Amino acid sequence: MANKDRVILTCTECLSRNYSTHKNKKNANERLELMKFCKRCNKHTLHKETK
Repeated sequence: MANKDRVILTCTECLSRNYSTHKNKKNANERLELMKFCKRCNKHTLHKETK
């Protein structure tokens, strides 16, 4: 996993850090944004990458 970076996804509404994943440093330059289910908000919200 030399060219993969571990990233944490944070909910944009309640700011809880719910998910962690990996992304390829060579292919993805911008920050990751995914629609994921937030357990605290109890709905699907936008999750953005944090370091």
